[in-house]
Amino acid sequence: MDIRDMTTSTPTRGQVERTLSQRIQGFYREQLGHQPSKVTCQLNERNLVIVIEDSITPPEQLLAQQGHQELAEQVRSDLDDAIQPQLKEMVEEILNVEVVEVLSDAKLETGRTGMIVILSDLPSFRVPSAAAKMRRREGGNNRHEEESN
Repeated sequence: MDIRDMTTSTPTRGQVERTLSQRIQGFYREQLGHQPSKVTCQLNERNLVIVIEDSITPPEQLLAQQGHQELAEQVRSDLDDAIQPQLKEMVEEILNVEVVEVLSDAKLETGRTGMIVILSDLPSFRVPSAAAKMRRREGGNNRHEEESN
């Protein structure tokens, strides 16, 4: 087996974070009929931090605009409760580690949802090699290496 095959089979942290972001955005579109404008995921230690921009669905927005803030907040809370098991399963599948807990909150005023996903263990991902980092610092232009980080 070629060593390049061994190093590219395990994704980098950045690739894992992008995969999570794309899958979560698609999940919102499929499950809630609403696509957030941006999903950002960041892995650090045994935590996954997720920020979802424009996560509030049109019906929730309408309720809030019509003065039914409490009802809109309750709908958001119920939706979060309903999608959490599937979201948890998706994260476990992508990271190949158990999700211990999902902490979530949404702000109707800003349209953002924030989640902290507590993981049972540190997920596996490839750390870019020292040689690849050195080539980038020296101005090397190896497109494949830069895209994989």
